[in-house]
Formats: sequence, structure tokens, C-alpha cells
Amino acid sequence: MTQSARRRDERRTAHAARKVTQMVQPLHSLPVYNLVNEERVQIIHEKSMQILEEAGIAFYDEESRQILRAAGAKLVGDIAYLDRELIAHFLQFVPKQFTLQARNRANDVIIGGDRMTFLPVYGPPFVYDKAGGRRPSLLVDLENFIKLTMSTPYLHHQGGVIVEPMDLPFQTRHMDIVYAHIKWGDRGFMGASTEGYTAKDSIEMARILFGKSMDETPAIFCTINVSSPRRLDDKMLGTIKQFARARQPVMMTPFILSGAMGPAAIAGTVAQLNAEALAGIVFVQMVNPGTPCIYGSFQATVDLQSGAPVFGAPESQLSLYLSSQMARHYGIPFRSAGCYTSSKIPDAQSAYESMMAMWPGVMGKVNLILHAAGWLENGLVAGYEKFVLDCEVCGMIHRYLQGVDWSEEGWAMESILHEVPPGGHHLGTKHTLRHFRDAFYRADLFDYNSGESWELLGSADSEVRAAAKVKQLLTDYEAPPLDQAIDEELQDYMARRKREAR
Repeated sequence: MTQSARRRDERRTAHAARKVTQMVQPLHSLPVYNLVNEERVQIIHEKSMQILEEAGIAFYDEESRQILRAAGAKLVGDIAYLDRELIAHFLQFVPKQFTLQARNRANDVIIGGDRMTFLPVYGPPFVYDKAGGRRPSLLVDLENFIKLTMSTPYLHHQGGVIVEPMDLPFQTRHMDIVYAHIKWGDRGFMGASTEGYTAKDSIEMARILFGKSMDETPAIFCTINVSSPRRLDDKMLGTIKQFARARQPVMMTPFILSGAMGPAAIAGTVAQLNAEALAGIVFVQMVNPGTPCIYGSFQATVDLQSGAPVFGAPESQLSLYLSSQMARHYGIPFRSAGCYTSSKIPDAQSAYESMMAMWPGVMGKVNLILHAAGWLENGLVAGYEKFVLDCEVCGMIHRYLQGVDWSEEGWAMESILHEVPPGGHHLGTKHTLRHFRDAFYRADLFDYNSGESWELLGSADSEVRAAAKVKQLLTDYEAPPLDQAIDEELQDYMARRKREAR
């Protein structure tokens, strides 16, 4: 490379670095809301143990059953019965906290303890925007959502399948998804979890990027949905084994719709969810003791009159509080969902339901919140405008988690005692001038003007403002640089694996 070319490359790198917003992982410093006392936590534990000991969990994979049998579980056909002593023995190996590394190590996140991590929506096969409406999601949409994630400080991890690229073959699209995350962002990203071979590909691609550092500090994790009620299929078990053997974290998340896959009762649903989560986490430890795990909760209700799933229901939030208490009881990092809604567009219903779903995660001190931005239509749709509006809410939550400033500066006594007379104002005090930019959170997409000013400016509602913000962010975005040799090795790996898949 010539000297002039090197200077151009350095300028381009510096410019890209300025364009990418630095994320800030929040520290939860507020009191935690516990819905029930320790006695009732113990009752949930006992009911969960009864489920594991008497009803069992089905494992639809012969190798997995061999692992369970060798570890001391009782097997009858496909069903494993796990006694409480076995559960307690293997839970002791689960780390209480761990670090996930990112391509840019300044974007590493801590999972567990007092840290919270927000991730975008995961899995929708459709997208929505105000201009184009609802349509199947494409690779370009995945890339766009990665760019939007990187453009906010309030999402700390890029997530995984933010949308399904429906224009790519199902058998190989998992590699394109991982590559898109590596190419367009430098925060953490998730691995593929549809079955064993996709998990292996994502782990191998991560090794190309991270090298041996993955052995010391995990780099990717997977999400495993227990097929409630009480079963793990061969695809999920294949993924678990790949990630556990590579010592990469496993997020164990039972998928329960109360009234269908779980009972139409909050306490019974939580007991079943807890049993399923513990069974999966214990199996991970049987495969490779010490593998980091995350206890997950994906629980919603069914409208028993129509059969449709309901997101943002009060019963779901009560279940979430109880599940988070169980995770803290066992000392395992906990994951919940974020801005859930059944609404099809970013309207009042989506706002109300999203806040109903998000706040219990905050009050319950959840360590990882998936679907923190972009969720629409029961998770079938990722909304562009909803995404950036949800990020505003995430920003408010970041400020909320900071609590109150109790330092001398937080009292502003110089203004109260010496600068502002009775009947005066604080608008021009030295304290206000020092803090007028950062004293209070200001949401860019929320309108604080008078009604007259709002009308003069065009009477734009929040969706119109959000659409303009999306366009601006995507236009301005420049990806962080990726080492050319790594890029070529990734593309060579993908090309070879795609040829083998034909």
C-alpha cells in the first residue's frame, strides 16, 4: 500500500469510528422488585422439582440420552427424570457472571450481576415501514437493522436473526446472517441455533474472527427454546452440544403460551417454565461443566376466546417477576423479553403493550433483554419506525437506572441559597448552565413543543418523525473497518460450506 493510500485508509477508519455510536451498558443501581417472599420462591422450587422427578423432560436425541444416563439421570424411553440432588449438583458449575467479547473490545458486555444488556428484536420473517407497509424481510433489511443497532448507544449487542432474510436459501442463510453482523457492526452478535450444523458454522466463523481468544472469553451465544411442554428436540439438542463443547454460552428459554403450552394459571406456568429451564441448563453442564448459561423466560398468554397469543398481558408480567426471582435464587444470569406487542403498526396499542412488557424486566433486574427494539405483530414483524422509537424508551430506561445524584452537585445549593431569590427562576444559574445539556433525558423523536409550534412545523406524529430518523441514520452510517484477510477467510469458508450444502 502506498503512503497516500495508507493515509486515505486511516482517514476513512477515523471517519467511520466517528460515525459509529459508542454504546454504554447500564448498571442497575435501584432496588429490585421481588413479587413474593423467599418462602414462596421455595414453593416454586419444590413444585418444579416435583415436575422433574415425577413427570420428566423428553430428550429426542440418542446421544443426549446417553449423556444424561452417564450423569446419573433416570431414563424411561425418551423421558429423563432428574432428581433434586442431581439438579443441585450440576447447577453449582454455572457461572454467576461472564463477559461476552465483541469485535471491538470496547463493546464487550458483562452478563450477570448488576449489569443489563439490551438486544434488538429476534426472528421476524416480515418487516414494516410507513412508506412500504408490511412485506417479507430481505438480507438488506437485516443489514439495515444492524446499522440501526450500531447507531444507538442504548442497544449493547447486535443480537442475531434480527430479521430472517427470506431472499436467501434456508439451509445456508445462517452464514450470511453471521457474516452480515461481522461486516456491518463491531458489537457482539449471536450464533445460529436452528440445529447442530448451523451452530457449528457460526462457531467456526466466530473463530476466524476472534481466534483463540474465544477459549478464554466467550464471543457468541445461542438461544434454545424448549418446545413446551417439557421436551427438547434433536435440533435444539444438537445446538446445545455444539455450543457447550466450544464453551460458548447457552441461553435456555422455554417458549410457553399459558393456556396452550402451559396451564391457564400463573403459578403452574412458572413452575413448568422453571423445570424446563433448569433441565436444559443442567444438561449443558453435563456436556461441559462450567459453560456459561442464561436462564430465559419467553412467556405470554393465549386469548382463550380466539386462540391468539397475547403480548403485554398483566399475567405475563407477573410470571416474569417470579421467573426472575427464581433465576436470582439459583444465581444464574436471567433473560427476559422487551418491547412486546400484538399491534401491527407503531400505534398507541404498541406503545402501551411495549411498556407493560418492558418495565417488569427493568424492575426485576433482568440481565439480558432480548426484543428491546423493533417487535411488532406478535414477533412476526420487525418495524423500522418502532425500532427507533423503542430505542428512545431504552434511553429513558438508561437514565432511570442511574438513580438520583446524591453528590454536592446534585443538590445545587449554590443556586438555591445564593442565586435565585423568592419568585425567581433557575434558568440562568451557574448550575443550570453547567448542566443544561445533560440534566434531563431528551428524546429526539418525542415532541415537547406547544400545540401551535407543532402545527407550524407540519403536525408530524411520532411515526413520521421516526421514519425520517431511520432514513437519516441509514444514510449517514459507515461500517467499522474489517481486516481484509479475515473478510476473505470468512467468504472462503462460506463459499465452501455452501458448495457442500448443494
